[in-house]
Amino acid sequence: MKFSLLISIYHKEKPEYFDRCMQSIWDEQTIKPNEIILVEDGKLTPQLYKVVDNWQNKIGDIFKIISLEQNVGLGDALNIGLKKCSYELIARMDTDDIALSNRFEKQLQVFENSDIDICSSWVAEFEDDEENIISYKKVPKNHNKIINFAKKRNPINHPAVIYKKSIVQKAGGYKKMFWFEDYYLWIRMILNGAKFYNIQEPLVKMRAGFSQLDRRRGLNYIKAEVKFLTTIKQEGFLNSYEFTRNLIVRLIARSMPKRVLKSIYKRLRD
Repeated sequence: MKFSLLISIYHKEKPEYFDRCMQSIWDEQTIKPNEIILVEDGKLTPQLYKVVDNWQNKIGDIFKIISLEQNVGLGDALNIGLKKCSYELIARMDTDDIALSNRFEKQLQVFENSDIDICSSWVAEFEDDEENIISYKKVPKNHNKIINFAKKRNPINHPAVIYKKSIVQKAGGYKKMFWFEDYYLWIRMILNGAKFYNIQEPLVKMRAGFSQLDRRRGLNYIKAEVKFLTTIKQEGFLNSYEFTRNLIVRLIARSMPKRVLKSIYKRLRD
């Protein structure tokens, strides 16, 4: 099965992380993408351009670059890239993450043998050393459990996803929902009847860990979270009880000390 790989990059990315990401999705894969669509979301640094040039010279026409004059944000950049993808199956990857060598092989097997529209997996989280895994972000396997899980938490690990282009476009693609663009897309895909599946093992190593907890705190994040919950309630995904429960739980979590929140996140993942 042929597939595209969609990546977006902007000037704050670290060149060495992007290079490691590319190694994992090209040099180390048992099945390689048929094309890689890289969206340059605004002007990059000279160091990033150098890495981009190196990979374009290495893999040639498979590596297709879309250069945007201005930074438009991840959601809009991915929508632009989606339109340029040649194949129905599209894999996503973040430029600072690392794919395990059999990631695409295992996901393509699922599409070949199952009637699904979107397939992701667990992810292994690390901070500095990719061999030192500090936690696993686990998500449910089957469609019905994924829908129930989505009522409380994001049911799909975005950096490990492969989805059908037509189904994503039918749901409206990525829309403006600061910090929640991917989660909001999954909800709209569920409401449109898409079929979900998660492989029950990590296929991506993610540079996340607990260093990202700081961005999940503060007034701006709380406002974004309330807007997201309000929107999916209005669109019929949450009932009044589910909305109120989520709002209370999340507001309490955002007000907790970082060390307490860190402990909760680790338990939720493991």
